[in-house]
Amino acid sequence: MGTYEVLNQFQFPEFLVHMEYLLRIIVATLLGLAIGSERKNRNKSAGIRTHAIVALGAALIMVVSKYGFMDTDRADAARVAAQVISGVGFLGAGVIFVRNNLVNGLTTAAGIWATAGVGVAMGAGLYLIGVSSAVLIILLQFAMHNISYFSKVASGGLIRMKIMKQAGSVGKMEEYLQKEGLDVVSVKINKKKKEEVDLEFDVVYPPGYKKSALLAKLVEMEDVLTVSE
Repeated sequence: MGTYEVLNQFQFPEFLVHMEYLLRIIVATLLGLAIGSERKNRNKSAGIRTHAIVALGAALIMVVSKYGFMDTDRADAARVAAQVISGVGFLGAGVIFVRNNLVNGLTTAAGIWATAGVGVAMGAGLYLIGVSSAVLIILLQFAMHNISYFSKVASGGLIRMKIMKQAGSVGKMEEYLQKEGLDVVSVKINKKKKEEVDLEFDVVYPPGYKKSALLAKLVEMEDVLTVSE
């Protein structure tokens, strides 16, 4: 880009064109803020700042990809923008983790990826598509957390208990938990005293399961001395 092209950006009507590009980036950032606000209210690790910057960056890259190489006829406007999708994939991977044998953060990672798509749409000047997609993402997130059918998901946890040592007591306890609908992933056994056994069950609760009701049943058993999560 020569000196003339640089100076021409600050003169009318070229200046108005670049202001419209800047407007796209600003709108993309605001949409990212809106999407991130919903995630922040859910106490998610990727919140307002992450989503806003992802949307801003995606829009910026799309604008540069589409309009930054107009001084050459060998540029492919889609090549730079295409790398946004793969690049944001690495960012989304940073919020995915495994806890208690369950994968967490997939929804947040997908939200970041979709927010990048909103930014790309805004950078391309597709205002209706970009704004509508952002609203749809927020509505989906809201519905998934407030409609009971969608909000109930499996969850992992630990059940720690101290029981009286009896023949087959560990197996009976594991069988009881399975009858209650829990998936027993593993169990740790620690014998501190001759007559007592410390157990730690790594379990997966079915969607909508009431953990407090289970603890109440366990503590009422004669051979169970203590129980906690």
